[in-house]
Amino acid sequence: MKLSKQQGYESDFTKFLKDLKEKNPDIERKQREGRAIWWDRPPLDLDSRRRLKESSVKQQAYVYQTKV
Repeated sequence: MKLSKQQGYESDFTKFLKDLKEKNPDIERKQREGRAIWWDRPPLDLDSRRRLKESSVKQQAYVYQTKV
């Protein structure tokens, strides 16, 4: 048996999301703001990349082993 959109089936998850968006109409705006903070960053320029690479400290192969 095929379920189509004409039958009007909605999963519980779809109903939950619709209800959540009705109760919190600004939730999508907050998601976009959060994404902009953590993910949508401008690329680093070449000088910043060089300084970042030069300032990093090389880590030993097995970090939990102490040197004797």
